[in-house]
Amino acid sequence: MKLESKSFPKEEMISPIYTCDGDDRSPHLIWSEFPKDSKSFALSVIDPDAPGGDFIHWLITNIPVQTRKIEEGEVPSGAEQIMNDFAKKDYGGPCPPAGIHRYFFTIYALDTEKLSSIDKRNFLDEVKKHTIDSAQLMARYTRG
Repeated sequence: MKLESKSFPKEEMISPIYTCDGDDRSPHLIWSEFPKDSKSFALSVIDPDAPGGDFIHWLITNIPVQTRKIEEGEVPSGAEQIMNDFAKKDYGGPCPPAGIHRYFFTIYALDTEKLSSIDKRNFLDEVKKHTIDSAQLMARYTRG
């Protein structure tokens, strides 16, 4: 499985437009080469370098199997956003306190059409139970 973005190159710096220092707009993401028996997708965006450990920037479940990309600033029709660590059901762009932080964008191909009763505490456990493949894209950001 493969995950790419027109918004930033793999392992490069994220433009401020996708952060709290800019428009806080979600980036473009596109995935391919996923298993034919995929029934839906899920997405996570996590900063493992936050002072308190993993900081959740974006969680989405129930992305329809016919969806192959997320356009900049949009959410796929039919998908469900889960509360992030900014206490909102939306994308929350990078906004690190200090230093360079890594942001892991992960797309999961799932063996089920719909996940229910998902929240940020059980997202990864529930998604991993149904993951048949995944792909990751890492980018960095620092303020100032």
